[in-house]
Parts: sequence; C-alpha cells; structure tokens
Amino acid sequence: MREVHAQAFGDSERVPALVDALRAAQTPLAPASLVATIGDRVVGHVMLSACRLDALPRLVDVLSLSPLGVLPEFQGQGIGTRLVAHALAGADSRGIPLVFLEGSPHYYGKRGFADATKLGFRPPTLRYPPGAFQVAKLSSYEEWMTGTFVYSDAFWALDCVGLRGEGLETAAT
Repeated sequence: MREVHAQAFGDSERVPALVDALRAAQTPLAPASLVATIGDRVVGHVMLSACRLDALPRLVDVLSLSPLGVLPEFQGQGIGTRLVAHALAGADSRGIPLVFLEGSPHYYGKRGFADATKLGFRPPTLRYPPGAFQVAKLSSYEEWMTGTFVYSDAFWALDCVGLRGEGLETAAT
C-alpha cells in the first residue's frame, strides 16, 4: 500500500506516512482499507478512517475517504472508481451517515460526492480550494447532522489537511 501511494502521489512520504498513522491510531471506528489487485500485485488502495462531525446536538462519528491511490500505469481503468464505490457501500453497511474527503470535484462528483460547503457543512480549515471539501450522504444520514467536519489527529500531525492545491487532481484518475 505504501508503494501504491508513493507512486500515485509522486514519491511523497507524507501520504504513505498518513496510512501508517491511521492504521495505528486508536479511534472509535476502526479504519478500513480496501485494495485492488491484479494477480498478486496491489495496484490500488483506499482508506476510510474515523473522524467526527461537530453537530449542534452532539458529535457524530463519520469517516474520511483518504487516501485513494492507483499505480500510475493502472490509472484511467476504473480501479479508483470501483474502490470508491466499495468504500461507500462498506461505510453505508456499517451505519455511517457521512463520508468526507478533500479532492477534485470533477473526479469525486461523478462518484457520489458533492460540495460539502453548499450542503451546509463547515470545513476543518480555510486552506481548501473551492469545491475540494466534499461529502457523500449515506442512508443513515439525518437532516440535523450538519456542522463542522473534524479530522482525526493523524491528519493534523502530518499536515495532511488543506494541502493548498497539492494532489487535488486525484492520484486515482
């Protein structure tokens, strides 16, 4: 998985380190990793990790879909799309109401996500480019579930929030 993200995100150590940190974190919801394989080779990976929505009545356990990566030679073949679909289906089956992410509206908008700000959610930082803060509402979502999205500590510790435009054209396209 580390190699997938290192190649998909241009040999940056930040994203592989985020995967390691999220896997090791003690959170209310266990992280979920999904991989795409061809033969015995891992060619894609997506991770869902525990975050929170600071809603007025109470905190809501939600997930972040991050990171999503596909090896460059396998991009454009629908692998990222299938990983996102399986991740959202898995989150929905766990009763998760919302999945958030930072990414390309062009890419993720076609895969079940919408501009979270336009739907009444507040981003965790002002460093998001317009449209990058996105959400997928799942079947257990209720209308009172609005508020501020809060990343887990690993995202902040590794400076993986609001990347000022880096990687917004997803590594999975």
